[in-house]
Amino acid sequence: MPRSPRTIRSAATAALSVALLALPVTTATAAEAANSPWPGSSAVTNADGSNVLGGNLSGLSFESPSVLWAVKNGPGTLYRLVRNGTKWQPDTANGWSSGKSLRYRDGKGDPDAEAVVATPDGVVVATERDGDNDKTSALKVLRYDVSGTAKSLTAKAEWNLTADLPKVSANDGLEAVSWVPDSVLTAKGFVDGRTKAPYNPAGYPGHGSGLYFVGLESNGMIYAYALDQAGGKYTRVANFASGLDSIMELEFEASTGRLWAVCDDNCGGDSTTLAVSATGKFAVTGTYDRPGGMPDYNNEGFAIAPASTCSAGSKQVIWADDGNEGGHALRAGTLPC
Repeated sequence: MPRSPRTIRSAATAALSVALLALPVTTATAAEAANSPWPGSSAVTNADGSNVLGGNLSGLSFESPSVLWAVKNGPGTLYRLVRNGTKWQPDTANGWSSGKSLRYRDGKGDPDAEAVVATPDGVVVATERDGDNDKTSALKVLRYDVSGTAKSLTAKAEWNLTADLPKVSANDGLEAVSWVPDSVLTAKGFVDGRTKAPYNPAGYPGHGSGLYFVGLESNGMIYAYALDQAGGKYTRVANFASGLDSIMELEFEASTGRLWAVCDDNCGGDSTTLAVSATGKFAVTGTYDRPGGMPDYNNEGFAIAPASTCSAGSKQVIWADDGNEGGHALRAGTLPC
């Protein structure tokens, strides 16, 4: 959701800045050297038609090479986007041409949809408040059945994480969600922060086949949950720092096993990658600048195309610009395969 500009630094930059205080002013730019250049192409291109999606687009997730899910807040709307040449556009079939409005499990409210992820459980959305009561924080995860032709979608399952997460202001809550398969976590030796033992999926009956990772804007922390797919019940399995002071998007890159954390223009568009370390905990493995050819947009969404789309050694990535600068909400770049 749009917010007032504020000064936010990545965790790495903040730590380095303390040491720089004692150095001459001419060395201050050394703080920027803590980041690596964007690992893909420096060039980005518009990836949607002019003024098609508008402002407030906040989250992205690839379902397949040809389907990209997107969510908008204010009002909460889910889009099914399909390829049209080099651009992405709303699917014109099954009632998706203008997106579909979202509702909570009781069929009411206006979920402030900030993030989305396509999973084997369904399409899952993270929200930070109800637009019909936007002064109160409501940190919820919602699962939707996206089949059918209805113009509005009511959540099939709902998890209210508000009591389990730090208290935050209404516009400073859940901005990111991703999903990591159990098979990946166990293969990499992920340690359950609750039991202090290697993660055992059997200890969380009914949770499906993976864990959900959500990002809290206010502190840049990531929280991993086993969500009972019947809805309502959840267990926090781990929490860890993203390496950023604020977080707007999470994206699991299946081909590398890395979890990407992304910040918006409040952090200069920085991203970090995280992976399970030798101790069994997620740790930052890299911090990257935005592509050199992309201005400091209010990018709140980020998605990586499947590895099957690799061509000439690269695959597409898409950013969602909440501000719809220049009439475009989507921009495309690349990452190496």
